[in-house]
Amino acid sequence: MLVSTTPTVEGKRIVRYLGLVSGEAIMGANLFKDLFAGIRDIIGGRSAAYEKELRRAKEIAINEMVEEAEKLGANAVLSVDLDYETVGQSMLMVSASGTAVVVGE
Repeated sequence: MLVSTTPTVEGKRIVRYLGLVSGEAIMGANLFKDLFAGIRDIIGGRSAAYEKELRRAKEIAINEMVEEAEKLGANAVLSVDLDYETVGQSMLMVSASGTAVVVGE
């Protein structure tokens, strides 16, 4: 499955538009990760725990979006947009959305 942030694929023709597809992931960060991230914020540096959770949430959201596109018969998802939000005080949400299409030569 081709996944791209662009609205077209160079050298390929969009044969059919199948509609909007999306995937979401909400991840809870546990108390210890929150504590250590808070300490890192005070003394400076990057929070590896949060970065790892964000990457994992992004993968889940994209995979869900791709699964939805496959069910529609798509072979590509174009114009993909990723959004990152916080939910409450310790939840991370990533949503991925795009247009499911069939591309040909």
